[in-house]
Amino acid sequence: MAQQDFPGWHGTTIVAVRKGGKVVIAGDGQVTLGQTVIKGTARKVRRISPGGHEVICGFAGSTADAFTLLERLEKKLESTPGQLQRAAVDLAKDWRTDKYLQKLEAFLIVSDGKDLYVITGAGDVLEPEHDVTAIGSGGNYALAAGRALMDSDMEAEDIARRAMAIAADICVYTNGSLTVETAEG
Repeated sequence: MAQQDFPGWHGTTIVAVRKGGKVVIAGDGQVTLGQTVIKGTARKVRRISPGGHEVICGFAGSTADAFTLLERLEKKLESTPGQLQRAAVDLAKDWRTDKYLQKLEAFLIVSDGKDLYVITGAGDVLEPEHDVTAIGSGGNYALAAGRALMDSDMEAEDIARRAMAIAADICVYTNGSLTVETAEG
């Protein structure tokens, strides 16, 4: 699906960094409708705990669609406790083949502190190279900044925050109001 065909694509940036036995997912708080900022403090990074196993999730795209996918992921994790990869693959398979889910327009980044995945509606479950990944309109800026900072002495959270600050300086659909969640592997 081309970026111009994806109406939820503009208006968010999520970055995930895995370093030092931790995974940090950070997301901005800006919600836009066309050229208008509707809200500046949305929470696009969430923590779910199905079966007592904590997973952090960040989403970009349509909020209602992302919440539907998060609920589905939570159910998958309840049926396969502690198996994030299996739950992510099952969700991606359903998302790709189910007529209702196929219409959902969102991307997810999920981690249990050990594994880190990007899940897409195309049926992809991607493990990032270089322990950094990002989604959303400012995702490429945050990804580039995060990768550049990985060899520094900075910790995962500091890298994620700095990458988001750089993305917010470049992308008009990204702001500096962050939600940050950490999971330890």
